[in-house]
Amino acid sequence: MSEKQQLEALQKALAAEHAAVYGYGVVGGRIREGRRAEARAAYDGHRARRDALAREVRSLGGTPVAAAAGYALPFPVPDSAAAVRLAADLEDRVAGVYSDLVRATGSKLRSMGAEALREAAVRAVRWRGESVAFPGLAERATTVSPSSSASGSPTAPTA
Repeated sequence: MSEKQQLEALQKALAAEHAAVYGYGVVGGRIREGRRAEARAAYDGHRARRDALAREVRSLGGTPVAAAAGYALPFPVPDSAAAVRLAADLEDRVAGVYSDLVRATGSKLRSMGAEALREAAVRAVRWRGESVAFPGLAERATTVSPSSSASGSPTAPTA
């Protein structure tokens, strides 16, 4: 595994975390009071991952990719129910990117990616209320469990 490939995978994960932080800002503004603490914990978790990824990128001699000013949401989020769906979708997208990071890196970065993938999958289950067969692998999840909403793109929303 070349350092360039590792850096590329880290940058994609960082971009996904930027998008997740943005998305959770929307979730937090629409989610009902009873789930706000959960949304805040996820937001804080993604901020911490984002910061750790930026440090890893710098340690490989790269310049961390910057967050976009805004991101296109996958669907309108007018209420709490839509905010819950968005939170699950954000976690699915992040899990997909971390799945790619696990495949593209070795040792320390693979462990970090696997841990982040696990966290995203657990949060997605909490938001959705059900699991998917292969978290982070949308193409398999839709084949095995067509009722899941994991069929979205495994990449972060675009600006």
